[in-house]
Amino acid sequence: MSESEGAVASELSQLTGAHGFGAPNARDAVRALRPSQIREVANAGFGVADVLPFWFGESDRVTPQFIRDAASRALADGETFYTHNLGIAPLRESLARYVSALHGATAPSQIAVTSAGVNALMLAAQLVAGAGDRVVAVTPLWPNLVEIPKILGASVETVSLTYDPRGWTLDLDRLLAALTPDTRMLMINSPNNPTGWTMTRDEQRTVLAHCRRHGIWIVADEVYERLYYGDDARVAPSFLDLAARDERVIAVNSFSKAWLMTGWRLGWLVAPTQLMDDLGKLVEYNTSCAPSFVQKAGVVAVEEGERFTQSLVADLRASRDHLVAALQTIDGVDVRAPDGAMYLFFSLPGAESSLDLCKSLVRDAGLGLAPGSAFGPQGEGFVRWCYACDPARLDAGVERLRGFLARRGNA
Repeated sequence: MSESEGAVASELSQLTGAHGFGAPNARDAVRALRPSQIREVANAGFGVADVLPFWFGESDRVTPQFIRDAASRALADGETFYTHNLGIAPLRESLARYVSALHGATAPSQIAVTSAGVNALMLAAQLVAGAGDRVVAVTPLWPNLVEIPKILGASVETVSLTYDPRGWTLDLDRLLAALTPDTRMLMINSPNNPTGWTMTRDEQRTVLAHCRRHGIWIVADEVYERLYYGDDARVAPSFLDLAARDERVIAVNSFSKAWLMTGWRLGWLVAPTQLMDDLGKLVEYNTSCAPSFVQKAGVVAVEEGERFTQSLVADLRASRDHLVAALQTIDGVDVRAPDGAMYLFFSLPGAESSLDLCKSLVRDAGLGLAPGSAFGPQGEGFVRWCYACDPARLDAGVERLRGFLARRGNA
């Protein structure tokens, strides 16, 4: 920097300070957002050879060929232009039939296609919550659901699941007590990431009745609804089974889990028709629309993917049971088989500082797990293991964990 440039920079600095601008920072609400501890653990793995990564929430399998072929055809046909804000008609119609078969009559006018499930969560929150509003969330929970309302200036109160010999359970009375008349929105994820806890139909019925009485919106994150092992049903209990489509219920879903389309960034939500015009405006100002060729692949996933999804769920159930049985042979590990999702959220020695433990596991054992604290203070003492992979990889991970704990015990 030349002498004259330095003088100008100094003068600008003085002027900025004099006017009270301060440093060029983001809004306080944004700066206060929690960084991803899962990403922090993954970063600790850079340079570590042969890490087994079970930290992210996705399968190690690629998207099925028939879905990839549909996207290729759409690209070859020139499907590269803007679409309707709420999604192409064939996809909204396909999703309406799909949701209707699972949860009762749903019209295309009650479906909106989004650029990923997390985008749907943001849009749902933008629709009904804002600065000064009070939001309640059931935790431990994927951090995006807790942080999204804070971006909008809302406050978030959490109600924690409890862990006992039955696994993760909900204290329904505590949740109802938190849902006071001044609550604007309840955000609830079932089947749950990270615990696999799944809300029962009776719990949903009670919560829905309570929210009706107080005019509270329910935003239900149901992206894991097809990854359900609780009974012979092919889908987890849903608020859509109980609520009329014109009630204060917004159900969020995604193509990522049931059809292994994490990288495609395609989701949808079911909401009252009265919201759709305003939702279309929000989509326009956020993303304009989901990519056309990705939506065409989504049509094929919905219409031709049922056999694949059922096969996937059977494989995940087997992997869950395999991993639970293997972990139960390790001294100090406390684990239960959950009813849904694709994770085990369990305790083990050292997990009272789960972030430090998971960093040590990466560095010293080449094992990548997600720290429980990534899912809020209520998750401390636990770690998350995504079991959506080949059982042989799970076995290799278990042996690394066994060796790590044995070395620690002898240290």
